[in-house]
Order: sequence, then C-alpha cells, then structure tokens
Amino acid sequence: MNTVIELKDVSKSYGSTRGVLDLSFQISEGQIVGLLGPNGCGKTTLIKMIMGLLQPDRGDVLLGGTAPRESLHLVSYLPEKTYLWESIKMEEAFEIFANFYPDFSVEKARSILAEFQIDEETPLRSMSKGMQEKAQLSLVMGRECKIYILDEPMGGVDPLSRETILREILLNYNPGSTMLLSTHLVSEVEAIFERVLFMDQGRILEDVDVERIRQMENLSVDAYFRKIYKNKEDRHVG
Repeated sequence: MNTVIELKDVSKSYGSTRGVLDLSFQISEGQIVGLLGPNGCGKTTLIKMIMGLLQPDRGDVLLGGTAPRESLHLVSYLPEKTYLWESIKMEEAFEIFANFYPDFSVEKARSILAEFQIDEETPLRSMSKGMQEKAQLSLVMGRECKIYILDEPMGGVDPLSRETILREILLNYNPGSTMLLSTHLVSEVEAIFERVLFMDQGRILEDVDVERIRQMENLSVDAYFRKIYKNKEDRHVG
C-alpha cells in the first residue's frame, strides 16, 4: 500500500515547552488510525503540523510524498474548534465549500446535515456546541478526499449523538481513503480503528495494530489505553 502520511524525525517546541519530539511514522492509504493520549501529550500539535498550520523545528512532514503546503487538496480537516463565523448559515457554507473544493458534494453534505436534523438556514450562533460540531462535520465528510483528519469529532456531544456522528463518518468515508482520528472517547470509537498511535509527552509511546491488542493482550483498545498509561504513572511514582 502507498504511504500517504509520513513523518521523519519531526520535533516542535514552544520556547522551553516541548510540543513533540523525534516523531517518525508512516500511515498507508486505506487505514483508519486512532491518535490517542492524555491532554497535553502533543496530539493537536502533531495534527497542526500535518496540516501545515505549524512548521516543525526540524524533520519532515509529507502528505502523498510532498510538503503539506503543496498537498492540502488531499486532506479534509475537522479541527477541535470551529473555524466558521457565528452569522453563517449552512446553506452559505455549502456554497463556499463548493466554490473552494472541487471534490465537495453539496448533495452529500445536505444529506449528512439532514441526518443530524439541522436546518440549513439556522445560523451558527443559534446552534449548540454539539450542533456546531455536527454542522462542521457535514462539510468535512462532504468532500471526497484521500485523507481525513478529525480532531475530537465528538467531544461536545451527548452519547446518543455520538452514535449518529460515528455512523455518518463511516457511511461517508471512502474505504480507499486514510483517516487519522484523535479522541478521548476511546471506548466509543475503537471499533473503527485498525491501528492506534499512543502519545505521551510529545513522543509516540506505542504504535500498534488493534488486532494485536485484542488477540495477544486479550484487551479492548480502551482497556489497553488505561493499562499502558497506568503502568507509566506507576513507574513514575515508584
């Protein structure tokens, strides 16, 4: 399989504060990969570098073999916080995306929004945080991309809505595409992961296939997540 996301010895710091350190990994086409770890472990810094929103201090980030600034047309990105302005209506957002992205389908995005039971004419400021996340997801999944990067797509919604969001992600995700999904809700999302990257203090703590966790460790991804971070804390205390 072709490599679509690659990091080579990537580091980023903010003054004396470490963001990420010496990250190297590859993600192939067609994989759904979970990016997991506690707050402040470097997940969002990593995602922003993949998107070209942050430049690494050293190392290389490649999307489809080229630098992010040359290959962002390959990526549909859902940030942790909305980038839409408060007065916008989704019908207006659909028009903007259709003009900006040749791979955006207004029909597909409308279908997703309808599943979320959100009216196209409702301005963003009238939506709850959860509705805003759903509305933005309709834009992201309305594109036909090689790479989808989702940063906490279900962080602000109730458990029932999470099921709907996950279903819409899977229904509208092209199986030939690659997805990198960052989340704290491991137990609710782990069923879709083929591979997980566990981060801690700016490093990759483990990079492991989900089947290995289930067969060799006899654990769910969520249980394994709790185990490795608890062991790390116990070693630190000891």
